[in-house]
Amino acid sequence: MNHTRARYQQGSLTREKRQNGSDVWVYRWRENGSSGQRINRKRIVGTVADLRSKAAAQKLVEGLRLDINAIVQTAPHSYTVAELITHYLETELAEKANKTALTRKVYRYHLEKIILPVWGKYRLQDVRTVAIERWLESRPGAPSSKAKTRNIFSTLFRHGMRYEWVFSNPIELVRQGAKRLVEPDILTEAEIRTLIEGLDEPARTMVLVAAVTGLRRGELFGLRWQDVDFQGLTIRIACSLVDQVEGAPKTVTSRTSIPLSPELARALGEWKRTTHFTGESDWVFSSPASLGKQPYWPGMILRRHIAPAAQRLGINKKIGWHTFRRTTATLLFSAGASVKTTQELMRHASPSITLGLYAQAVTEDKRAAHNALSKAIAGMTDMGGETTVSAYVP
Repeated sequence: MNHTRARYQQGSLTREKRQNGSDVWVYRWRENGSSGQRINRKRIVGTVADLRSKAAAQKLVEGLRLDINAIVQTAPHSYTVAELITHYLETELAEKANKTALTRKVYRYHLEKIILPVWGKYRLQDVRTVAIERWLESRPGAPSSKAKTRNIFSTLFRHGMRYEWVFSNPIELVRQGAKRLVEPDILTEAEIRTLIEGLDEPARTMVLVAAVTGLRRGELFGLRWQDVDFQGLTIRIACSLVDQVEGAPKTVTSRTSIPLSPELARALGEWKRTTHFTGESDWVFSSPASLGKQPYWPGMILRRHIAPAAQRLGINKKIGWHTFRRTTATLLFSAGASVKTTQELMRHASPSITLGLYAQAVTEDKRAAHNALSKAIAGMTDMGGETTVSAYVP
């Protein structure tokens, strides 16, 4: 792939005869066409009657030459979306790039599996906003997933603009909502307790830590014993594991310490006395199958232990590792924690993330808040004493 810029052109100035009227001064230069071919251009500078010498015509050409070279030097070669994806992967998603392993994995998936097969052969200047919009509408999947594809596609074009392969970003105007079609499940306190009591080790302690701390899956399985301070009662978040590949936590905000309650410290202490891998550099949830060199696989624990236990215990909800994180945030709100406190415990970059993504108030809280407001406004406390729900049913 040739990424060199065009040479500065002097062009040529010649005097040409016309059938009628005075001779003219003509300036000629060349440009690259959209498919890479060379195109000859020319422009009449003026008549010989007005510009009696070539030197006089050259003076006018100087300004024109600067304008033409500004266009020629920045005009992009007719790159395709596939070429831009390759360049982006090589420069922005390399191993040394300042992105987590999970981010690289997600970006590669959307670029290589979703965008490339459909748009790879398109020239960058041929990608249109409305066409992208219709393509996203036709795709299966949740709105949030489509919005992710749109955002990564837009990032790709911004990369192209940075390297001057394209002059505009058609994806910026693409309309694609990210609202969930179905709210994800959260667990109640009773369901969490029931699930923990019904699990065997190590899944029991895993779920307890996940539910109490709200750690992300990669952070939970990336814990080492050196990160657990039993004396200071803190847990340091220093690593995140994605497909057993060690990397940095998701954001700068994520790389911090969180409180370790006495109850959780006792549970982790009991697990440490149970496991064979208790060195400071050992994983907290080291897998015996790998002789402690790797932690357990999260998907295996969920599939073989947690999901069957939930079904056996009558918890008919769709449970994933992120369910515990959403549940933590929601139960913190239910317990009266402020948005700021919840944000810091969950290590979100902003309060809007805490409110918008995770804090699903339980039905009991909504009903209690509604009843309190109703009594305060309508003065329903003195309307004949206690009233049952059945009294309002027509």
